[in-house]
Formats: sequence, structure tokens, C-alpha cells
Amino acid sequence: MSGTTSTLEPLFTFVTSSYAALETNFFKIPGSAVVARYVKSSHQNDPGRTLLEVILIIFAVRTLLQSRTRADHSGKHFIQFDEKEIDDLVDEWTPEPLAQPLTQQEKADLACAPIIVGPNGPKPKLSTGKTVTNLASYNFTGLSGNTIIKERAIETLRKYGLGSCGPPGFYGTQDVHIQLERDIADFLGTEAAILYSQAFSTISSAIPAFCKRGDVIVADRGVNFAIQKGLQISRCTVRWYDHNDLESLEQVLESVEKERRKKKAPLTRRFIVTEGIFDHDGAMSDLPKLVELKEKYKYRLILDESVSFGSVGRTGRGLTELYNVPASQVDMLVGSVANGLSSCGGFCAGSHVVVNHQRINGTSFVFSASMPATLSVAASEGINILRNTPSILSTLQDNVRAVRAVLDRVECISIPSHSASPIIHINIRWPSPATLQLPSATSSPTKPSNPLSVLPRDPPQFDVELEERLLQDVVDEALAQGVMITRARRLRGQELVDVRPSVRLAISAALTRKECEKAANTVKAAFVKVLGKRR
Repeated sequence: MSGTTSTLEPLFTFVTSSYAALETNFFKIPGSAVVARYVKSSHQNDPGRTLLEVILIIFAVRTLLQSRTRADHSGKHFIQFDEKEIDDLVDEWTPEPLAQPLTQQEKADLACAPIIVGPNGPKPKLSTGKTVTNLASYNFTGLSGNTIIKERAIETLRKYGLGSCGPPGFYGTQDVHIQLERDIADFLGTEAAILYSQAFSTISSAIPAFCKRGDVIVADRGVNFAIQKGLQISRCTVRWYDHNDLESLEQVLESVEKERRKKKAPLTRRFIVTEGIFDHDGAMSDLPKLVELKEKYKYRLILDESVSFGSVGRTGRGLTELYNVPASQVDMLVGSVANGLSSCGGFCAGSHVVVNHQRINGTSFVFSASMPATLSVAASEGINILRNTPSILSTLQDNVRAVRAVLDRVECISIPSHSASPIIHINIRWPSPATLQLPSATSSPTKPSNPLSVLPRDPPQFDVELEERLLQDVVDEALAQGVMITRARRLRGQELVDVRPSVRLAISAALTRKECEKAANTVKAAFVKVLGKRR
């Protein structure tokens, strides 16, 4: 027995010295005394708990160290198929559809859509061989198909290629993009401008770049779908005022300030968001009054000029030129290069601070590929044409007045658009609410609408399905007579407010006054013919 003990004595000595060294080094670690005290207390009270904790620690270490993927490289669990079985399985496979099947209404809309063969313009040729007058496309200044722009675009295409294939902040920015931003800023009279590759994503990206949770936005109830998405993405507090009613706007601004003082809340960033010319109905904002209210109540103004840029003002600069308001008094001017200059993309113009902030925080700028260089040069050339040929806007307004002079006298329709708006929305005017068997909307001027709700107090009543069907009959009748017009397309069920169906005319300076009068008379005759059957 003594021989065995003497044989194991070196081992005991090694274990004892190792334990002593381990204990000494362990207690040198900060906080080790607390761990030792916890383990000793836990073991004395419940030895089984110590064993359980040791097992859990070993299990956690094993889980962390083991491989995340357990691929069976031997392939013994794989089912082997021969070529015939594989072909049979492929033939039997039916892929799931990527989208929901089209409804009957959507199929009918696609079937009646005219197909243009060749370039678009004021007088396009359809697949049927007929040449029609185009009052459906946004070609206000007639730059679509301009010979000078075509030549400059071809030169740029040969020099730069087709696309940049990268976002602006990485390697997508080229000298022509920088030049277009300078041209837009100089044209509008702002310090700087930033260029987006898609018009729709411009305003929906600019709003959340500045407005965050806790900020306050007071918005018009009639803003377009892109602004609605921007408000939704920003997750800020939104208050609504009645469509293009600046008295309602002032009431909402006062209520927001009273609410803040009542809650003793800190002063946050506050914005007014509206459009220059509303895409939904063609109404025009009173810019001087907007600037007056935003300065009185200390708000920032975001003005979407996607329709008014390139269509109103002496040279197409938009509402700031039309009302002679300095562009510096509008904090953010958002516009569409696609609508105003017949190119693509959009822009946001303002101070250097506003523009530089979006270069880092504008999601559509940071994560989207920049627009093709050839379209940037086309837009810059379009600005030069508007600068040097102000008669284009005079012709456009003459054509607008010529069309309105014909349509304003038609009894069966109503036009909510401003008299200077190049887009003219036409609604059906019913003799009485009983015709549609709908309740009449009674106005309550003494009771303002609830600013917490996007719906007005007395929303208009209309039959969407009936009016859409009748308006499509008008569109088909006008096309048969050589005038191409369109119904205003809506995203039913997705927009916050259900907009009344309408026919939308887009007037162009590329047409003569006589051509516009003739087209307007054709549209008038189509409405009278279709709606006359209902009366």
C-alpha cells in the first residue's frame, strides 16, 4: 500500500500545485471573488444545481463550437433519380404565380388600351394605322421628340454608354449628373439641387429623410400617392387640412400649437406638405399665402411641383415664377424631370444643407442606380430650350385657354382644375344626387374637419364603378374620332382617400391652337353622346 502511495505521490503533488496555480491566477481576474462566492454558496445550498449549471455550460460551449451546417457529403440520404424520372417531375411541376390573376376589369382595361407604334409625341401612330392627337401624355412643353435633344442624346450615348450601373454615392455619378443638378438649381434660383433617378421615389424619399418619429407634418388631404407613401414611411405625427383650403390649414396650425402648449411638449420639427398643381384634380395652391402661414407659425414648407415645374410661369419655373415668390422662401422644391423636361427622374432643390443631407439620408438616392447619362444631357438641353424660348410656355397657356373655352360650356361635366393648369380633369356632372340614388353631401362650414383623420367631414358621394365605365366609353368614343385621352388611373384600395373618377387631358405646346380646339370639340361631343344616353 505504501509503495502505491509513493508511486502516485508525484502525481498528487502535480495536481496540488496545478490547482494552487489555477486558483491564484483565477483570483487575479476582476470580479472573480464574486463568482467564487456565488459558486460556494450555491454548492452548499443545492449541490445538484451546481451539477446542472456545469452541464448547461458544457452544452452551450459544444453548441457554439459545432458546425452550423451538417451536410451529408456521402449522399447516402439523397434520393437518386434517373433522367426519365427527372423529366417527368419537371413536366408535372406547376409554378406558383408571381402575382394575383387579373380581374375582369383589369383585363378589360388592358384590352382597350391603345398601342403606339414608333416614337411618342403630339401626333403618334397607333397599331391600327391611325394617327391621333395625343392629349394623354405629359408632354407639356413639347420637348418629346425634339431634334436638338435627340442629337445631343445620341452624342452622349456614344461617349458614356447606356447606364451608370451604380448608385450616385458609389460610382454612379458622372459629370453630366453634376451639370444637370447645377442647371436645375440655377434655373429655379436655389443654392443647390439633388437628382433622383425616379420621379415617384423623389418626394417619398425626401420626406422621411427629414421627418422622423415625433415630428409634425400638416398635409393636404388631396396629396398624391407618392406623398402619402412618404408620410407613411416617416412615421411622424400627421395632421390633415381640407383640400386646397388655406383657412382650414391655418386652423390646423393653430390647433397643433394649442395641443403642444397644453401638453407642455418640446418644440419639434414641423412641416407643411402640399403640391403646386395637384395631380389628382389639377387644382393650384396659393403659394404666397402658404409662405405667409409657414413663416407666421414657424413651419418648413415642402412643395411638390411634379406637375407645375415646366408647365406654368413665364419660362416654366413653376409656382415661384408664376406668383413671383423667391425660391429661397420654399424650404424644399420637389419636381419631376420626367414631366417637365420629357426625360426621367426627379429633383429636390433648396439650400446646401437640405441637399447635402439627402446625399446621405435619402434612401432612393443612396440605394438606387443613377439615371442614364443620355437622359441627364437631354434634361439639361431641355432647360436651355426653356430659357431661350419662353414662347413655348405662352403657346402652352394659349392652348389651355382654348381647350377650357370649349369644355367650360358643357353642362354634363364639371372641371375642378385651375384655369392655368396644363392637366385638365373632367368629372361627370349629374343632374341631382337622386340620379345615382346616393345621399347628398351637406356642407358644414361651421364645423371643421377632424385633423386627425385623412377623411373630410363630408366626403363626396359617387359610384366608382358606374362613373369609371361611363368615362371609359367617353375615352373609346374620342379615340374612334382621332383624339387619344385617358381616364385618370387610381390605385383603389391603396390610396388614403378614394378619389373621384375623371378623364384627364394633358395639354401640349407642340400642338397648334386650332388642333387643340378641334380635339376639345371631339372630347365635348364624346361626353355629350355617352352621357346623353343616361339622361
